[in-house]
Amino acid sequence: MSDQPANAPITRFAPSPTGHLHIGGARTALFCAAYARGQSGRFVLRIEDTDQKRSSEAAAAGILEDLAWLGIGWDDGPEHATPSSNFGGDARNVGPFHQSQRRAHYDRFFKQLLDAELAYPAFETPDELAAMRKAAEAEKKTFIYRQPDGYDHAAALKRAETDEHVLRFKMPPEPVTVHDQILGDVTFPYEELDDLVIRKKDGFPTYHFAVVVDDHEMGVTHVVRGQEHLNNTPRHIALIGALGFGVPTFAHLPLIFNPDGSKMSKRDKDKAVRAAVKQAAGVQEALANAGTADEQKHFAKWLKDKTVQLPQDRLIAIASQLKVELPEIDVEDFRRSGYLPEVVINYIALLGWNPGVKTDDGKDLERFDRAYLDQHFAFDRVGKTASKFDRDKLRAFNFDTIQAMDPAEFVLAWRTWAERYDQAILGELSAETMLMLAPAIQQRAAVLSECRQPIAFLFAVEDSFEYFD
Repeated sequence: MSDQPANAPITRFAPSPTGHLHIGGARTALFCAAYARGQSGRFVLRIEDTDQKRSSEAAAAGILEDLAWLGIGWDDGPEHATPSSNFGGDARNVGPFHQSQRRAHYDRFFKQLLDAELAYPAFETPDELAAMRKAAEAEKKTFIYRQPDGYDHAAALKRAETDEHVLRFKMPPEPVTVHDQILGDVTFPYEELDDLVIRKKDGFPTYHFAVVVDDHEMGVTHVVRGQEHLNNTPRHIALIGALGFGVPTFAHLPLIFNPDGSKMSKRDKDKAVRAAVKQAAGVQEALANAGTADEQKHFAKWLKDKTVQLPQDRLIAIASQLKVELPEIDVEDFRRSGYLPEVVINYIALLGWNPGVKTDDGKDLERFDRAYLDQHFAFDRVGKTASKFDRDKLRAFNFDTIQAMDPAEFVLAWRTWAERYDQAILGELSAETMLMLAPAIQQRAAVLSECRQPIAFLFAVEDSFEYFD
């Protein structure tokens, strides 16, 4: 700690543990870590698990594993060990790092806002809120919740002792300007900013409140996140002002799209499987009758309702059965396909950021390592518009890297991948045999999952012949 400059930045990455880490989230974490590392700062990892229905410890552990596989380490956060590194810890005493364990922190600041009448209990039921939205739509207005006229704060606090309610923040009646390092100044008029919910009926804070409190208490100086959060930022700035905190520096990264211009979403995998199941009418009955009674019921709902999602392991199993190639969306997808972590890091660094350097042949510099990124990353080289994820380019990067590897290094990577995804081949081929085959495979396999293909003849069942005199 003593060798850290007093004004060094502190960044954070705060995923919700509802599944494996999206590749866009990995890029955000990478840029947060790179900015902090490049200026001798600190990178904080926080788990935002206040959504009790959707969050899980298994998903949180999966996110830690995804980041560790990529080599994106964190200074402060949940402890996680890999064969080569230990990530996390609480050297600054700013934990815990799971929001579900920070209720006392939030309650203290809820009381501060309530005492100042900057927050208030609200008692509307979902049906009443729906009716209010419908009335606004009838008048062709956007529904904006405001504290009712004649609101009696003392009476509301008394009622809140017995009646179910949420807490809402009283938005100050003024516009809010976001000073963004990438997008410049963006102003939001008061008329677009509602009295947002900051504490849910279950007593847990909403994302908006928890993120503001945690960033303050963990000393975060720079909030780096995707542009999908830009509309949340004026609300956060207003909350920051009401709580008397210092405003961090904001930088909103461009979104990542598919080549066709659609958002690169976790639902892309579900869409691919859903389309294949509909075409394979002959297997629908078998799929519908597979698994437990609850799994069968969930599958039936999934067939009828596009908003229902199947668990990832079920999606993968069905895709394998129907020979459907799923698009890689999560970090785990790219790992399973056999991409090398350093290649994924190199490629996603180019999604929105440009080193601004030319190679000797006049082309833009595209191949660099993590150390180069940490040394050169800056917000003034981040674009404002969405980036398109080019899987062909990523595949070419990976192929080039595999070809250039020392055979022994390649075999180590292959065996490490196989231990997780293809253990059978470890029983079929010794390390010595893999090393002997490596040069031929390296010239043909673009990803590690394709290493079997060039040597498929070794696993073919030999034909038996009868010879007659």
